This record gives sequence, structure tokens and C-alpha cells, in this order.
Amino acid sequence: MKINYELTDTFGGESNYAWVKRASVDAPDNLTDLAIVRRAKKWAELNGMASRVEAYGDSIAIYPRHACVVLFVTFGE
Repeated sequence: MKINYELTDTFGGESNYAWVKRASVDAPDNLTDLAIVRRAKKWAELNGMASRVEAYGDSIAIYPRHACVVLFVTFGE
């Protein structure tokens, strides 16, 4: 499975894209959402930060508390 990460800034709680950091990684097909979120936060150097996670089935949005960033996780080819 291919996982795409996209870290960007926010303005007023919405993604702003004044800057963006992207990556694509290969991962096993049997990962849980929790494992995917942990890997994404480690990639973005946000591990240890409390976050609000919104899972949409084909994507996940991670909003770390007290940080003006959002981390989008999508699944692709």
C-alpha cells in the first residue's frame, strides 16, 4: 500500500498551503488506522503531541493541539 503524507500550515483552522511538506511511503496492507496515524506523526515529527484525528475512509486528517498545522494522510498508488 502507498501512503501519502501532506503537512501544511493552517489559518483560522483551515489548511492554508503557504508552505507544504509532502512524502509518499510504502507500507504493509494490514495496518490499522492507529498505526497509520502513529507513522504519520513520526514522519512529521509530531509524535507526543495530543491531536484530533478525523478519519474519512480514504483519508485521515490530523490536527495537533496548540500547533497551527494539519497533517493529511491519503492512500494511493
